[in-house]
Amino acid sequence: MNFNSIFTIFKFEMDRMWRTSGQSVASPVISTSLYFVVFGSAIGSRMQEIDGISYGAFIVPGLVMLSILTQSIANASFGIYFPRFSGTIYEILSAPISYFEVVIGYVGAAALKSLLIGSIILLTSHFFVPLRIDHPFIMLIFLILTCITFSLFGFIIGVWADGFEQLQIIPLLLITPLTFLGGSFYSIKMLPPFWQKVSLLNPVVYLINGFRWSFYGKSDVSLTTSFLVVSLFLVSCVLIIRWIFKTGYRIKA
Repeated sequence: MNFNSIFTIFKFEMDRMWRTSGQSVASPVISTSLYFVVFGSAIGSRMQEIDGISYGAFIVPGLVMLSILTQSIANASFGIYFPRFSGTIYEILSAPISYFEVVIGYVGAAALKSLLIGSIILLTSHFFVPLRIDHPFIMLIFLILTCITFSLFGFIIGVWADGFEQLQIIPLLLITPLTFLGGSFYSIKMLPPFWQKVSLLNPVVYLINGFRWSFYGKSDVSLTTSFLVVSLFLVSCVLIIRWIFKTGYRIKA
């Protein structure tokens, strides 16, 4: 394995984050802080506890997951789209580096960025609500698995997109609505029976609830099911990326 090439791609992507730290780091942290102020303080003070958890603490896993999903997709999609847009992708493809190593470089950097932002948001949440993490090891595994999975998904979007506008279509019109409807700010048990069943078709429900279980040991779906859904999505993304490089879809053309 060519670790030199992997590290070069990885370092370039990480340097880009530090150059745009205001947008990459400060923006999601400030946005999440506003969610805490509006939902945690203003609305939370008027809501009863959910499963014995204060409302402000209940929404923390959902807010972290919202940031992780959007940041993972945005970082990975832009990371691979810009070389395509500028034409430098051909320099990468002609270099003595395998497709697998290219993916590790870009996806590894995007996943680490998201992991750092998620960690910062977790630390920030301590200033707003009393927070406990009952299963920190499970939380870390779930966090890393989600960052890698959605960075792979973002890589696919970056290859598929024909323009900067298309980079925003799926995150804005699909991921963000699914996250808001996936139990970020409420328990799906609070919904009527019919809408509870409909909510179970939303894959983000399993992400948020699996992550929430690691905090409080309580969730609307089982931890095993949550891990299974994330793992299936991870495998699907890997297979799609393998097909992309095998056929040269929008990479070599």
